[in-house]
Amino acid sequence: MTMPLVMRMVRPWRWRWMLSAALGALALGSSVALMATAGWLIATASTHPPVLTLLVAVVAVVAVRTFGFGRGVLRYAERLVSHDVALRVIGAIRSALITSLTALVQRGGAVGRRSGLLSLVVTDSDEVGDILLRGLLPLISASVVGTAAVLVAWSLLPAIGIALLLCLLLGCVLVPVLTAQRTVAIERDGVAGRLERDQLLTETLDQINDLVAIGALPSALDRLAANERRQVRVRLVAARLAGVGVAAGILTTGSTVVLTAVLGAPAVATSRLGPAWLAVLVLMPLALTEMVGAVHDAATALARSDAAGRRLSSLLAPGPQDAGSAVPGPRTGTQCGTQVASKVCTQVGTIRLRGVSARWPGADQDTLTGIDLDLPPGGRVVVTGESGSGKSTLAAVLVGLLSPTAGRITVDGRPVGSLAGSGLASWADQRAHLFDTSIRENVRLARPEATPSDVDRACADAGLGGWLRELPAGLDTAVGEHGLAVSGGQRQRIAVARAFLSDRPLVVADEISAHLDEATAEAVTAAAMRPDDARCVLLISHRPEDARHGSQVLRMSGGRLREVSAPPVEPFTPPRSGAAVR
Repeated sequence: MTMPLVMRMVRPWRWRWMLSAALGALALGSSVALMATAGWLIATASTHPPVLTLLVAVVAVVAVRTFGFGRGVLRYAERLVSHDVALRVIGAIRSALITSLTALVQRGGAVGRRSGLLSLVVTDSDEVGDILLRGLLPLISASVVGTAAVLVAWSLLPAIGIALLLCLLLGCVLVPVLTAQRTVAIERDGVAGRLERDQLLTETLDQINDLVAIGALPSALDRLAANERRQVRVRLVAARLAGVGVAAGILTTGSTVVLTAVLGAPAVATSRLGPAWLAVLVLMPLALTEMVGAVHDAATALARSDAAGRRLSSLLAPGPQDAGSAVPGPRTGTQCGTQVASKVCTQVGTIRLRGVSARWPGADQDTLTGIDLDLPPGGRVVVTGESGSGKSTLAAVLVGLLSPTAGRITVDGRPVGSLAGSGLASWADQRAHLFDTSIRENVRLARPEATPSDVDRACADAGLGGWLRELPAGLDTAVGEHGLAVSGGQRQRIAVARAFLSDRPLVVADEISAHLDEATAEAVTAAAMRPDDARCVLLISHRPEDARHGSQVLRMSGGRLREVSAPPVEPFTPPRSGAAVR
């Protein structure tokens, strides 16, 4: 499963990859040819040859210089090209991995722990890149150069050609295969240890403030240290195994040198082989020692990367597409989706849910049952209800994180299977993540190609205008790690601005006022529910007073919706400049 993944990913750069393989074979061949030519030159000169032979020796001197210079230049060029291809492939794998994980979430699948995802995106992707650099490339070079060396030896003396072939089969096939089999077992323990380490590290960093407060940080660090000691033991076993493999390769080539001398001596005595050519044949196995070691390392790298490749292949394998999930584009003819242009998706008409039911993965029964809901352009819909009634499940269906188990969804009267991947809805929730960068960049996450005026408009619509004008750096103000440099209210406003910037026809605001004081909660809710004829906002809230912001008020109970009367909307008076609600 690993090799098809690598071949699929390297296909766009296959010509560069073939060039790197050719350069690698030429570099290795230059190394072997350098020692063989130098050996022939020294052996020939030692016999005090006539002038004509010396003229041939001059050619050999030039060849030695050429091979010596070419070995370094070709190796450098090979590293440049091969690393360029490998880095491109790693980037493509990570991009495809993010896309697959997004699709998996939209289908309601489980993606595992964050630490496991981190290992997939970083460690496993790098190890699959190693298949190209440390696995396939040395094997291709060794196959070409090894075959050429055997043919040359066979042409000079068949017995030595057979001996060299046996040497390469032993050092480049048998020993690496046996080592790789043992490496797989060791790597299995190593992977389990790394996953445990990543999980411990993630939990410790996430809870470090609480651990310090209760005095449990030393215990957490002890667990990390114990895991590291186990990892060190695994690495030591792997290092010993690698050492045994390298030693076996050196022993094999050394034995072949002796065997070549023994087989070649009678041929020289009977004039079937010149003394200088015997020197070439004797030195050839020594020149191949580097190649044998590289093949051993390649087999180890392939064995180590195979598990990572299988994990990635299981996520990157193309799955069946939902033929009913195509969402009609806006009337302008531009398709809503990943390429969202400014004020484009607002052309979509009413989104209707009829008899929709849904459940979370692993649940025995539906959390939502028979939901009927109309979301027209410009609508302001408020959904209230107790915790666990199904409000967040409804939000997950609307933003495409869950597909319905029953019922029908239509957009502009056209049925769709689900809203997964449609690009019709944006989500602002109480746990919106802010990255340690500027306010501008956090808002632009929704639409990286947005212009400065688009960002300004989204921030103004979210009620951030007055606060931003008071900041010395304005939109370029850093929000700090996890947004800790700004207040909770402004953090939620930034999340709302991000949702507005997406310019999608539906904004799902899920408990955006949770954990905020009354005044701040009212300000954030009023900003999110500001009238807009093109955009529909569905507000999910546990605050009964938020009902006055809706043109339609629904109550969720037991996974079902029922409409309730809404009190008249009272205008909210924002705080004066300089006294922004926090």
